[in-house]
Amino acid sequence: MEFGYILAGFVVGFLVGLTGVGGGSLMTPILLLVYNIKPAVAVGTDLLYASITKSVGIFAHGKLGNIDWRIVKRLALGSVPASLATLWALQSMDLQSGNAVSTIKFWLGIALIVTSVAVLLRNKLHSLVSNGEWVPERYVPMATVMLGIILGGLVTLTSVGAGALGVTALIMLYPKEKITTIVGSDIAHAVPLTLVAGAGHASLGTIDYTLLGTLLIGSIPGIYLGSHMSSRVAEHWVRIVLAMILIYVGFKLVFH
Repeated sequence: MEFGYILAGFVVGFLVGLTGVGGGSLMTPILLLVYNIKPAVAVGTDLLYASITKSVGIFAHGKLGNIDWRIVKRLALGSVPASLATLWALQSMDLQSGNAVSTIKFWLGIALIVTSVAVLLRNKLHSLVSNGEWVPERYVPMATVMLGIILGGLVTLTSVGAGALGVTALIMLYPKEKITTIVGSDIAHAVPLTLVAGAGHASLGTIDYTLLGTLLIGSIPGIYLGSHMSSRVAEHWVRIVLAMILIYVGFKLVFH
């Protein structure tokens, strides 16, 4: 079983390195559907896993000057309070009950379906918005905070959304920014969000630390290899396959 967890960590890490998408979108469903981990534990463990792996991304993107800290601050202004509010709501629930399990599975499924659409449309959307603005500039700061609120609640409940959904929405809000800056800023924002959400889940007792360590053994070499192969692989086809998997898993969770 331990080798299975290492392999899962490697595959997810490799896909994140290759496409920039797939962390929570793949890890939580794999833990849930392949290894039968309880939903709350799968989400909690994945959040801490994401905060550790994406911390490495901050150093890489920071060195390259790919982080716009103004965007990160606006997102965090909305996401951190929303994450704390979601954790407070989870605290009053019995996370082992059938009702809580069904709620987490349902919202995880919805998040995966929306993420799959975001994965498919991201490049198309970037070329569409690069010639104009979808949101008037004076409303962009408030819209970014609102996006942070949505991501904070969704990520804390399902561990999905910080990557594909965040990047897709930021492309629409900041059409003049380079895609590398959007991705770098999104990763930088995901670290404090997943850290706050992960710490909250730790206080709820929904983190398996042995599982976390085993996943990281696989994911670190996976991310390294995926990042180095990203220029040699047709990313377009990888995205289509990834989106199809997310749609299938999403519908399976919503209509289970």
